[in-house]
Order: sequence, then C-alpha cells, then structure tokens
Amino acid sequence: MIKFLQFSAIALSVVLMAGCGMGRDSQGDVIGAEDRPEFNPQEVPYGMVACPGGTFHMGQTDQDIAASMSNMNKQVTIGGFYMDETEITNNEYRQFVDAIRQDSLDILGEEFVMTQLYPDTTVWVKDFTYHMGDPLMEYYFSHPAFDDFPVVGVDWFAAKYFNNWRTKHKNNYNVESGMAPMPSFRLPSEAEWEYAARGGRDLATYPWGGPYLRNAKGCMLANFKPGRGDYYSDGFTYTAPVGQYYPNDFGLYDMAGNVAEWCEDAYSEATVPVVWDLNPTYYDDNEPRKIVRGGSWKDIAHFLETGVRNFEYQDSARSFIGFRSAMIYIGRSSDFDLGR
Repeated sequence: MIKFLQFSAIALSVVLMAGCGMGRDSQGDVIGAEDRPEFNPQEVPYGMVACPGGTFHMGQTDQDIAASMSNMNKQVTIGGFYMDETEITNNEYRQFVDAIRQDSLDILGEEFVMTQLYPDTTVWVKDFTYHMGDPLMEYYFSHPAFDDFPVVGVDWFAAKYFNNWRTKHKNNYNVESGMAPMPSFRLPSEAEWEYAARGGRDLATYPWGGPYLRNAKGCMLANFKPGRGDYYSDGFTYTAPVGQYYPNDFGLYDMAGNVAEWCEDAYSEATVPVVWDLNPTYYDDNEPRKIVRGGSWKDIAHFLETGVRNFEYQDSARSFIGFRSAMIYIGRSSDFDLGR
C-alpha cells in the first residue's frame, strides 16, 4: 500500500509539472526530446572509405612458418566502420604538430611536444647498424619532397594523441556549424584492421586476394623486401608515397607493406581464443606490447600476409611503423548507409 501511494505521488508530480508548462506535448504522448541535432546519415569522413560490416575468418590462411600458433583461424563478425584510405602522411601529421604548438604549447610544454608527439627523426640512424640514414634523418619529416610519404618515428601513444586531436578538430567545426558531433577517430582494432586488409576476400593471403606478389605483368604489388639485400625491385628503396600500388576491394591502399601500422590492441599469444567473436578487441594496460600489422618496406613477404601478427613496444618509435585512423559507423550498417 505504501509503495502504491509513493508511485501515485510521483505520477501526480509529473502531471503537475506538465501542467505548469514543463511538458512538451499537449496530447500527453511520449514523442522524444526536442531540439536534437540532425544526424542522418553519418557523413563519410574526409579521406576515409567505408568498410561494411560482415563475417570473416580471422587468422593465418597459409603456413605458420614461425610456428607461433598465435593467430589460429577463428570466425568473427565486424560492425561497419570507416578507415583512412591511406596511412597518415608526413604533411597530415605536420598539421597536428603545428596546431598543438600553436594552441597548446603553454599547457603541454615544448619538451613534451617535441619528445612525445613530434616524430623521432633519429630512428633512421638508430634502427639499423652501420647504415647511412643521415639524409633521411634530416629531410624525411621536414622537407616537402616527403609530404606524401607515411609518417614514421611515432609511437603508439603519439598515434592515439593524434586521433584525440583529430576528433576535437573535426567536432569543433561540427558544433560551430550546428551539426551533431562525429564519433571519435581512433586506432583500428586488430580484427578491424585484418578485416579491412582482406577487403571482403575471406581467407585471402594478401590484400589483393591472390597468393602471389606480382601481377600478370610482373609488377610488384607492394613495397617490401623482395629478397636478401634487395629493397629496390618493388620500385622504392625505403618508404613510398602513399597510394602507389593498387588498392584492395574496399579501396584501401598499402594494407601490405610500405609501413607497418599500429592497432589498438595489446599483444598476447592467447588473444585469438580468449576474445569474443563480435568486434573482438584485446585491452591490457599492463601489457607494453601493442599490435602492429601489415609489414613494411624492410620486411620480407611473410609479414605482409593479412593474417600474420606482430608487435612493438608502445613507447618505441620506428622507421618502419606508422598508422591510420578508423571510426565506428553509428546506425544501420548497410552498404547504402555507409556511403558506399
């Protein structure tokens, strides 16, 4: 009886508030909150392509040469998302650094910006023994000749900081324009990355689908190390400008070779059997090893395979690791709604 009286009192107070002008509908119906920002449909972010959701077999599709047993095949489902068409370039990353130095230097301090966010150009001389990396150390990030090359020398933390800035940069504009905010830019999960790399070709060895590294005309299909001491047969001695090779079926470039790419996930040999089979992501703040995928200009073909896993320590910047951003799609993830 007491609970009924309490409920009646609450209901009466709601009716009285509505009668005092606090209700939004004179008919007494539930119609939803008014004055909501318009968000239909979600725009395709600039420089990104749509990866429609689907189911695929995650894991190695060829021989496990290293006998690592770390990426056994498993069927998983991925929700629709967007991914950068290419790796983040030097000039795109320079926009971020310039904005931070202009707007946040007093807060973050010049030492933090230059040591934690600015690319470590010394990686070109530190990564290799007795190697003439000085010209690249001096010019790779600073000279406009390399503007369209993928940024390197950026660790996992800096890549995540870039995505946080990119989110604020975009949504500040949206809010000022009266539009709803976009979902956050972020690093792709390992599963998203592999799904995107396959481009809808389930059980494909490489992003282009086939098991071979050359096309019918004999041209290399990625920037990697074709043979011992041979870095040039693919057309580039080091990194290549982004988008120099054919894209996969999703329209993504350089998902194999050029630079390996940071993913969101922590690394564990047991990740595959323990994560869920819907949008799997492995988080572990106590694990300093983070996933990198795709292989690079200095790697042999094995590391270019879509199912091969690798890692690097989260605070390590390398001359062969870059990144690209991803964004979740909000809503019904059909091809039409994604903007495909």
